[in-house]
Amino acid sequence: MAGLNGVKIKLMPDSPNVNLKEIEEEAKEIVKSLGGINREYSIEPIAFGLKAVIAFFQFPEDDEIEKVEESFKKIKNVQSVQLTDMRKIA
Repeated sequence: MAGLNGVKIKLMPDSPNVNLKEIEEEAKEIVKSLGGINREYSIEPIAFGLKAVIAFFQFPEDDEIEKVEESFKKIKNVQSVQLTDMRKIA
């Protein structure tokens, strides 16, 4: 059986006025639909009132994390997606 990777991805909105909760909820649906396990989501201040959604989830190590990244990029009002950490956890 394949193990899991712990994955942390930063989702940057295209403006400070974006509803970050909507981005978070859509990200959770994407992770779940691609076979991942949602763990923790947080909001991180960046600069000038801009905040990012930090998604932490578990994802099967045999699956391509690029599928998640590409899906995240399609979320409305998301300007950029950055993989900030990935490590084997189980």
